[in-house]
Amino acid sequence: MKRIIDLFFRLLGLLVVVCMVAMVIMVFGNVILRYAFNSGITVSEELSRYCFIWLTYIGAMIAMRERGHLGVDTMVKYLPVAGKKACLFVSEALMLLCNVLFIMGTYEMHDLQVTNVSPVVGISMIWVYGVGYVVGAVMGLFNLNVLFRLVTGRLTEDELVQVVESEDLPHGEVVGAEALVKQGARS
Repeated sequence: MKRIIDLFFRLLGLLVVVCMVAMVIMVFGNVILRYAFNSGITVSEELSRYCFIWLTYIGAMIAMRERGHLGVDTMVKYLPVAGKKACLFVSEALMLLCNVLFIMGTYEMHDLQVTNVSPVVGISMIWVYGVGYVVGAVMGLFNLNVLFRLVTGRLTEDELVQVVESEDLPHGEVVGAEALVKQGARS
């Protein structure tokens, strides 16, 4: 099962790269065409916007798996184990509720989006906004997994705080201001 999940997220990573490359090519190509030839490709504006929507949601799913979403653990890390468990339960339950609402909202808009056709490309808008089904389901499964492991006692004390510090990132990755400080120290 782990291999299937890893393969799924590799596919998602590939889709992120494809969306990003497509966006760069379309937007940069359109800029060149407008300045050099006083023309442009109308389809590229709409398709790059759709790629950005998918890129955002796919990136959110990948970040959820890697526990890369923003979080504040200032209070939670000082709580006793029972407090950490309670906070994690409430947090995951609220996120699960949001994912259920996201799926329900996508479902409520499904019939409208199926009949709504994009003005330039001419595709059904469900291909753009239907990502809500995928995102809500995948992220909801992650919430259910954490809740199940919490209730059955399979979470370690370190996993009770779901925030990953920048020092804990894999392969020594550094993000944000810390990266600039470390680069300045090296030069």
